[in-house]
Amino acid sequence: MITPEITMVLSVLAVVVVLLITEWMPLEVMALLVLGVLALTGLVSPIEALAGFSNPAVVTIWAVFILSGGLTRTGIANILGRYLLKIAGNRPTRLVIVIMVIAGALSSFMNNIAVAALMLPVVMDVARKTRHSPSLLLMPLAYGTLLGGLTTMIGTPPNILVSEALRTNGLEPFRIFDFSPIGLPVMIIGTLFVALVGTRLLPRGGNAVSPDNIANNRILTQYRLQDRLFRIKIPEHSALIGKSLADSHLGSSLGLNVIGISRGRITNLAPEMTTIIMAGDELIVEGRFDRIQEMNNWGQLLSETRVAEKSSLLDYDMQVAEVRLDPDGECIGKTIAELGFRNRYGLNVLSIKRQNREIIANVKTVALQDEDILVVCGPIGRIHELSEAAGVPPPAVLQEAEIRSRFALGRKMRLFSVPYGSKLLGQTVSESCLGDALDVQIVSIVREDGTAMIPSSDMHFEPGDTMIISGLSDMIAVLLMRGLEGVFVKDEESWEDVAILDNEKVGLMEVVLSPYSIHLGQTLQDLRFREKYGLTVLAVWRKGKATRSGLRDLRLQLGDALLLFGNWKRLALLGQEPDFLVLTQNMQEAAREDKAKIALAIMAAVLLPVILGLVPIYIAVVIGAAMMVLSKCLTMDEAYRYIEWKAVFLIAGMLPLGQALEKSGAATLMAEAVITTLGPYGPHAVLCGMIVITFVATSIIPTAALVVLMTPIALKTSAGLGISPYPLMMGIAMAASSSFTSPISHPANVLVMGPGGYRFIDYVKVGGPLTLLILVVLMVIIPTIWPLSP
Repeated sequence: MITPEITMVLSVLAVVVVLLITEWMPLEVMALLVLGVLALTGLVSPIEALAGFSNPAVVTIWAVFILSGGLTRTGIANILGRYLLKIAGNRPTRLVIVIMVIAGALSSFMNNIAVAALMLPVVMDVARKTRHSPSLLLMPLAYGTLLGGLTTMIGTPPNILVSEALRTNGLEPFRIFDFSPIGLPVMIIGTLFVALVGTRLLPRGGNAVSPDNIANNRILTQYRLQDRLFRIKIPEHSALIGKSLADSHLGSSLGLNVIGISRGRITNLAPEMTTIIMAGDELIVEGRFDRIQEMNNWGQLLSETRVAEKSSLLDYDMQVAEVRLDPDGECIGKTIAELGFRNRYGLNVLSIKRQNREIIANVKTVALQDEDILVVCGPIGRIHELSEAAGVPPPAVLQEAEIRSRFALGRKMRLFSVPYGSKLLGQTVSESCLGDALDVQIVSIVREDGTAMIPSSDMHFEPGDTMIISGLSDMIAVLLMRGLEGVFVKDEESWEDVAILDNEKVGLMEVVLSPYSIHLGQTLQDLRFREKYGLTVLAVWRKGKATRSGLRDLRLQLGDALLLFGNWKRLALLGQEPDFLVLTQNMQEAAREDKAKIALAIMAAVLLPVILGLVPIYIAVVIGAAMMVLSKCLTMDEAYRYIEWKAVFLIAGMLPLGQALEKSGAATLMAEAVITTLGPYGPHAVLCGMIVITFVATSIIPTAALVVLMTPIALKTSAGLGISPYPLMMGIAMAASSSFTSPISHPANVLVMGPGGYRFIDYVKVGGPLTLLILVVLMVIIPTIWPLSP
C-alpha cells in the first residue's frame, strides 16, 4: 500500500536522481538540501537528519583520505615508480600489467583518486622513456586503481558504506579483508583482460612520445600547434610601438598569445608582459588566423574625427525596435550567427533582453531562448517584416530619447571610413572578417552619395564608404589604434617556430587540475593565470578534443589538461602548486621520502588491531590520521586538502534519505518490485539483477550516493526472499566501484582523459566488455564465498 510518506519519499528520491544525473547544482549543496527537506517534512527527525555527519562510515572515509594523503606526501608511489621500468622493461603488455598491479596494490589501502594522481606523472615519464603512447598506459592506470579498491574495506567508500549499513541493521559487518576473496580474483582477471585485450582497443596512432625532438611529440598531433603559429612583423607606423605586451590588447582583446619576439638576430621566447614592442619586431603569436587577418583589415580603415552621435542609429531612415521571439519559432536554441540573421532579415541585432537583464556582449554567439526580446536596428519596413514572419506581436519602436538614455544600448558608437587605396576595396564584408573575431558590429554602411544600408555578407566595399561601428568600449579602443596592423607571415617557418618552443630555457608542458584543487569552476581570467605564474595557456584538452579559443573565460573542470608554454623555472615553480599536477615527475614538489617508513608504520599500526578485532576501524583510522600529522608526514593544511569534502558532504547528506526509504516503507515497496520481477527466477537472478542495476546506475550517479540508496533495498529484498543479505551487499559494493564504462563515472577516469587524449567512446569500448566480464566473475565467485542461503 502506497502511503503519503512513501509518496513523499519517492518524490524526493526522483528529484535527487534527476539532480545527481544533471548536476544542475553542486552535489554537496543538493545533499544538504535533501537533509533539510527530510527533517522539515518529518520523514526523519532533526537528530536523525544530522546523524550522517557523525556516522562511523563518514568518519572512516574522511580519516582514510588523510591516511592516503600521508602516504602520498611521503612518496610511496614515487619509490615504487623508480623500480617500474626495471621490472616491466619495454614490452607494452608487461608494462600495463605492472602499472595496474602497483596501482591496485596502492589503492587497496589508499584513496584510488589519490593513487591515480600520484601515479599519473610516473606513468607519463615511463611513456616518454619507453616511447609508448600515453593512451596505452593511462586508462589501465585508472582501471587499476578502481580494481585495487575492490580488495579491502578501506579501498573505496562503497565498501565502507555497505559494511556500516550491515552494522546499523544489527548484522555482523564486513571485516577489512572480507572483500579480498572477491576483489582479488576480479582484479587479476580484469588486469589480464585490459593488458591482453583492452589495450588493443585503445587509440594510439600518432601519439607516441619522443623525449628528444618536439617535432615528433604527440603534442603536435593532439593540439595541432603548427596550425596556430604565425609571425607578425611590426611596421614603422604601427600604434603598437612603445606599448608593452600587457597594454597591446593582443591577448585580452584579440585572443593572441605572444610566445616570442624576434628582434634582429635575437629571439626572446616566453617574454614578460612588460616587454616593450619596437618597430621591426617579429612577434611569434599563437591564435586564430581570422583574428590576425581582422586585425590587419581594421588597420586599413580611417577613424573619423567626428564621433557618431548616440542618435546615429536613427539616421538614414533607420529605426531601433524591440521584437519578441516566438517561443515555438525556429530561432530558439540557435545563435544570431547560426541564423545568418543580418543576411536573412536585413537587420542588426544590437542586444538581447532576457528576463531582467540585457545581453550586449558577444550577442552573435548567444543561444536564443524562449521569451527573449531582440533589440534590432534597420529600416522600419524590415523590422515589420521580421515580426510578421515570426508571427509575433508588432515591434515596439524605441524613441530617440530612450535610445539616448540607454547610451546606444551600453555600446560605444564610432565612424570609420574606407580610404582610397585601402586593401579592403573590392572585398566583401564576409572576406574582410571585420567583426568576426572582435565583439564589434557594422551597424550600417553609408555610401559616398549618402545612401545607407545594412551590410550583407556579399556586399563589396567601395571608396568613400563610411561605416557606423558599434562595440564595447575596450573593443573600440583597440580599433582606434591607427596602424595596429602588422605584416602577417605564415609559411614553413611556423614548423620551425614549433621546434624552437622547446629548448634549455623554455618549453611546453602539460598539467592537469588536481582532484584537490580549489580552482575547479574558476576561469583563467579569475585566476589571473598569466600574471600569477608567468606562463601561457595555449590549449585545453577536454573530453577528447582541444579547445584553443576563448580560454580566458573557460571554466576549469577536473580532468582538463592544460598545455603550457613558458620558462622552465616558472614551469618548475608551478609543479610546487598543490592545485596542479605536472605530468613530469621531476617537476613535481619533492616528496618527504625520509618519512616514508614512518607513514608505512602508521598504516600498519592502524590495520593490525582492526584485523585482530581489537579496535573498531573508525577509531583506528582517526588515530592514524592524527599520527600522520603529528609525525609530520603531512601538515594539517595538507590534511584538509586531501579530504574530498564533496564526497563527505554528499554521503552525510544522503544517509538520511536511505533511512527515510527504510522507515517510510519505500524500500520495502521497491524490494517487493524486485522480488516480483526477479524472484520467480531464483536467488541467483535477484543477485544478478541487483548487480546489473548498480552497474548501469554507476555510470550516471556518484557511487557513494548510489550505495546509500541501494543498500536498504537490498536488505529488504533479502529479508523478503529469506536469503542471506551478504551476497547482495557484496555484489552492490563490487558493482558500485567498477565504474569503467564512462569517464564521468569516476574521478580517476576523468583525471587521465586529457593526458591520454581519450574520447568518451574509448571508455565504452574497453569498459563495456570489462564490465560484462566482471559480472560473470562476480556471479561465479560471490555465491561460492557468500552463499545465498540464510
